[in-house]
Amino acid sequence: MSSSTRMRPFERSLPMQLMLAREAVMQRFRPHLNAHGLTDQQWRIIRALNEVDEIEIVELGKNCCLHAASLSRILPKLEDGGLVSRRSHKNDQRRVVVSLAAKGRRLFETLAPQSEAIYGALAREIGLQKLEQIYSLLDDVIAMAGPKKERRTAAAQANVAVKRARSTKS
Repeated sequence: MSSSTRMRPFERSLPMQLMLAREAVMQRFRPHLNAHGLTDQQWRIIRALNEVDEIEIVELGKNCCLHAASLSRILPKLEDGGLVSRRSHKNDQRRVVVSLAAKGRRLFETLAPQSEAIYGALAREIGLQKLEQIYSLLDDVIAMAGPKKERRTAAAQANVAVKRARSTKS
């Protein structure tokens, strides 16, 4: 690199800032997940599956930001634990469909209240207005990736947590 080419400091690079912010948030959730024997990625899959009846593996990977190789390691463990079910697509045997098993739904129902309490604590600590701004700004950054199939924005998803935090505050 030439001496005339200057870059912003490493710690101020947007990818690093986003990773550090993610880690700061996940530190709040990890003890809760670990107490139930779950990794971040496993919980992400369970959360995504809880919102659908079933989904193809490729779409699940996209929704959870997980590479196919990671899914191929994680899903068998979740299936062995009775948390998810996998089957071939009825119209194309090459495609695999995943769904949350009854045990996985029960686990989700067990973890959801504490997860929402953590979201509520974050909202109180950061402030509801700032949290809404964060979600809105993240939606803007995510939109840079281009049009995707219609899905709820981060701000829309956060509305539930923000409303719950407001109701517990009053």
